[in-house]
Amino acid sequence: MNKIIPLSLQNKSFLKKITIFLFFMSLTLNAQIDKVEPPFWYAGMQNPELQIMFYGKNIAQYQVAVSNSIVITNVTKTENPNYLFVTINTKKVPVSDLVFTFKNSKKESFTQKYSLKKRRENSAQRKSFDSSDMMYLLMPDRFANGNRNNDSEDATKEKYNRELPGGRHGGDIEGIIKNLDYISALGATTVWSTPLCEDNDAAFSYHTYGQSDVYKIDPRYGTNEDYVRLASEMHKKNMKLVMDYVVNHWGIEHWMMKDLPTNGWINQFENYTQTNHKRTVIHDTHASKIDTETCLNGWFATSMPDLNLANPLTLKYLIQNAIWWIEYADLDGFRVDTYNYSDPKGIAKWTKSITDEYPNFNIVGEVWMQSQAQMAYWQKDSKISQIQNYNSYLPSVMDFTLYEATTKVFNEDDGSWDKGIIKLYDNFTNDFLYPNSNNLLVFVENHDTNRFNQTYGNDIRKYKMAMTLLATVRGIPQLYYGSEIGMIGDKNKGDADIRQDFPGGWEGDQNNAFIKEGRTLGQSEYFDFTAKLFNWRKTKSVVHFGKMTHYIPENNVYVYFRYNTNETVMVLINNSKETHKINTHRFKENIKNFKTGKDVISELTFDVTNEITLEPKSVLILELK
Repeated sequence: MNKIIPLSLQNKSFLKKITIFLFFMSLTLNAQIDKVEPPFWYAGMQNPELQIMFYGKNIAQYQVAVSNSIVITNVTKTENPNYLFVTINTKKVPVSDLVFTFKNSKKESFTQKYSLKKRRENSAQRKSFDSSDMMYLLMPDRFANGNRNNDSEDATKEKYNRELPGGRHGGDIEGIIKNLDYISALGATTVWSTPLCEDNDAAFSYHTYGQSDVYKIDPRYGTNEDYVRLASEMHKKNMKLVMDYVVNHWGIEHWMMKDLPTNGWINQFENYTQTNHKRTVIHDTHASKIDTETCLNGWFATSMPDLNLANPLTLKYLIQNAIWWIEYADLDGFRVDTYNYSDPKGIAKWTKSITDEYPNFNIVGEVWMQSQAQMAYWQKDSKISQIQNYNSYLPSVMDFTLYEATTKVFNEDDGSWDKGIIKLYDNFTNDFLYPNSNNLLVFVENHDTNRFNQTYGNDIRKYKMAMTLLATVRGIPQLYYGSEIGMIGDKNKGDADIRQDFPGGWEGDQNNAFIKEGRTLGQSEYFDFTAKLFNWRKTKSVVHFGKMTHYIPENNVYVYFRYNTNETVMVLINNSKETHKINTHRFKENIKNFKTGKDVISELTFDVTNEITLEPKSVLILELK
């Protein structure tokens, strides 16, 4: 017998089927777009032009239109049908949600919502880091593990293995946030973290310089929201966050490497070609074309594809990515990795595009060169680069010649014409080459170098001389995590040795150097000196922006002054193994009518009218009265 189904139930069944059909149809249509980058943008930007990349299977077959009377100024298709680059003009467009409609000749269509968000108040005029700051460099994977739940992630290949020196050790954004008070207590005002965007390499991904998604924080560090929260927590403490940005290359596991937008997105040779690292070819008037091409277009490593900044699509993508992070995460500055490995015109345009949007934004470039002239070439408005009609627009460079001097000088006990502390003096005699010597990053080590305390056998006297130098000369001092507790590391044993875990950053660590009670006597001596020195510096505009007069070293003793109209600071560094009595009459030009000087560290008062006794391998920082 046939069962009779009531009409109302028949209607419900029909409606259910229709609903399911429409649901799956919507999934099919929306699946046309797999990625949209930038994922959203901001209203009221100085440059109203926005290039949106839509990625999806055969998306280039569609014609695109946008709502809200927005003008599409350009649509670019490449040889890869899975990409569509759509440029719109956002001038005078308010905060709003736009709708992009995609149609093809078969009359198929789908839509994609896109948001223009509100900017933070006074975003364009944000204050960046400068010589009033002290920058603390850390590697997040090796600093502190604040969240055990993200040590390994299903979406990333390399899993947690703290037993492996070059493996993932579990440090994360939460670990940084939990230890901001420790960093601040050192006198640091700014944090430079090595890259935090996703690096999905199968091994050695902890350094994160081979990024696989530049719009996404690596899930083993946390989320995009966690990164925003880090900036917010730092700003509450009057601290600044600097992102380590990589313009020159990505990682081989970047999602685009599986399906390049265009063959010219990256630099490619017929056979794999590595850079020759000879960046001097850029300004060398005698350089050959093949050497120049190999330097700029060769890959940094087999796992790091070289981005082609001469390609307008690639360059625009990188410019917008950088600006998006500044706006989204409320950043205070960039440190740019391998700055002068990129196409010079392209990297200059990238830099200028950012500083046009944010006039006060500081960007420090890694320009690892061997002479001041070569480094000065890369600083904004350099008279040297003007010889070749070039301007990088880069506000700041890292002072690698000073770093190189500090790797030797404190072991050279007997000063001579070119040995000992004269190397420091000679470095500063070339400051005339820089357009702005106050805006140089000064350091004695970083994540790519031998640990300072390794080089000098944990001789705290030499550490004190080096830190005194960084705290009192021109520029922005940078401290590498762990130096302040005497951490060592031998570059000859591999990078993992100079990037060891900070003691106390992991549950169960027997030594917790993050807290006073947990530090050993040796760690406390390092920490206390560092904290006293840089907290003093924090308030001293005479050191931040004052003038400098220095005197030719005698007997391996270096004397210099920092001064302005209100204050004078006298710095004495005895790099010899002998006690020296320093006759102060030679320094009358700067001592003038001052009678005494109070040492910043010991708080003892010294008579500066006649003679000052200086112990071997020691320093004095005297505030003159």
